[in-house]
Amino acid sequence: MAEDVYILAIESSCDETAAAVVKNGRTVLSNIISSQIALHTLFGGVVPEIASRKHIEKINPVIQAALDEAHMTLDQMTAIAVTYGPGLVGALLVGVAEAKAIAWAAKKPLVPVHHIEGHVSANFIENPDLEPPFICEIISGGHTHLVVVRDYGDFQIIGRTRDDAAGEAFDKVARAVGLGYPGGPKVDKAAKTGNPHAYEFPRAKVGENPYDFSFSGLKSCVLNEINRAKMTGETINVNDLAASFQNAVVEALVSRAIAAAKEFGYKKLAIAGGVASNSALRASMEEKCKKNGIAFYRPSPILCTDNAAMIGAAGYYEYLKGTRAGWDLNAVPGLKLGER
Repeated sequence: MAEDVYILAIESSCDETAAAVVKNGRTVLSNIISSQIALHTLFGGVVPEIASRKHIEKINPVIQAALDEAHMTLDQMTAIAVTYGPGLVGALLVGVAEAKAIAWAAKKPLVPVHHIEGHVSANFIENPDLEPPFICEIISGGHTHLVVVRDYGDFQIIGRTRDDAAGEAFDKVARAVGLGYPGGPKVDKAAKTGNPHAYEFPRAKVGENPYDFSFSGLKSCVLNEINRAKMTGETINVNDLAASFQNAVVEALVSRAIAAAKEFGYKKLAIAGGVASNSALRASMEEKCKKNGIAFYRPSPILCTDNAAMIGAAGYYEYLKGTRAGWDLNAVPGLKLGER
């Protein structure tokens, strides 16, 4: 394409109000994130109604800040991209309504973006050499998927969780041991000074599909250990427990990803999603990829958690494919990967 494509991207699927300006899918000119973590920490998790109200309050200033930081105007944008699912329905509706209003007023194309496709596309931003096809493991609070990225926005799911997502398990274990919210970063921090072999927790395998995941049994084992210690008057070493739990999750994630890359014959492996910022996972995946001659890609931690730059990257490739939404675009909270 001869002319540069500038995407104004909007993301509001959970508890971050975000906007970004992305040039040609790979160059981030601005990436503004207004986080609600401090607010939701008071309640031990995201409260959907509060999240929606905060998005309404923040979305206009965040979008203006993204344009200002990029030193560009709305008229200079090629298209408006927005997350329309999956996520919290109220939160999604704020972003979708805003994007529709802006696109209509500015007479710009409206590009709908799948939130999980956005997470995968975060890898394109810092890795100009990364092109499909490749294996990607998507690990977040709501999703744990192992996919073949056949082309931009084209996924073949080869494995998924049968119960809890990995990030969900992190949050529940963190809450149980008193680390609080958000669970993932707090478990990661505690695990750095813990013994990963202090407790031997199970690594569940799903018989019908070796690439599927199951974390509910692991979570239950951790909770049972905590209850057993309480009943017997033992003191739980929180750091050891966190390290042992994290070790079990990381081993399950890494072993399946490497096995899939080898079986399907791919020499490129990427990770995406909030849990992809976990330091133990990143280190283990890098080590195993190097050992097996696989190129390893991962976004910077700020691009692993929810942000609009990744939506701009995904939105660019959807724009090139001709994907457009009408004024009837709605939030789809339960949108599955590969659905439109």
